[in-house]
Amino acid sequence: MPDFDWHRFFLNDQSMTFLAEVAVRVLFAYIIVFIFLKVSGRRGIRQLSLFELVIVLTLGSASGDVTFYHDVPILPVAMVFIVLLVLYRLTTFFTSFSPRFSKWIEGDVVTLIKEGLYELKSLDNLNISEDEFFMELRQQGVEHLGQVRLALLEVDGGISTYFYDADDVRPGMSVLPPEHRQEYTRVPKTGLYACNHCGLTQQLNAQQTLACPRCKSELWSVTLSTKRPQ
Repeated sequence: MPDFDWHRFFLNDQSMTFLAEVAVRVLFAYIIVFIFLKVSGRRGIRQLSLFELVIVLTLGSASGDVTFYHDVPILPVAMVFIVLLVLYRLTTFFTSFSPRFSKWIEGDVVTLIKEGLYELKSLDNLNISEDEFFMELRQQGVEHLGQVRLALLEVDGGISTYFYDADDVRPGMSVLPPEHRQEYTRVPKTGLYACNHCGLTQQLNAQQTLACPRCKSELWSVTLSTKRPQ
């Protein structure tokens, strides 16, 4: 059994002086990524469009290569950053003048909730899990859909929520976790229930089963009517 080679494990065939070169390369990559984000005017990762995310991932690949591999020269990597910046500027130029191009690059704002109900077309077409969406709503202080007048999915993936005034809050579907929101196909007692797929509320009798008139789902939960704290 061969002896464990500590030098190969830590440095392979590189010399100790290469560590200093790595430090300089990391500094170079850090500065050029910072300059790119500064020039492009972005303030946060959550604001990135799909195109901008592709650029950032490409930047990460280029900066990673130049920091770790001794045979990757600096100037070609700098050219990668320059070309990406030019592409970014050209894209933002065309999106400002062409609504069609802008829509293709950045996507549309999507209506998720309107007047306390899910928009069925949006709900079925979006690649977002119910648990993830409910978490987003809870983080904005939402307990049930009856508190929400309008919820929009922005092009950057954020959710903008507009609420009813306290006096206009209506009974709605709970967005609490499953342990705080029991679901039924046959309701245990008479009361107001909400469809667990679209949020439609219905008065149901004890032991009644019903396919939702709006979306045909057969799963129901007790509505909540609490108002949001002011």
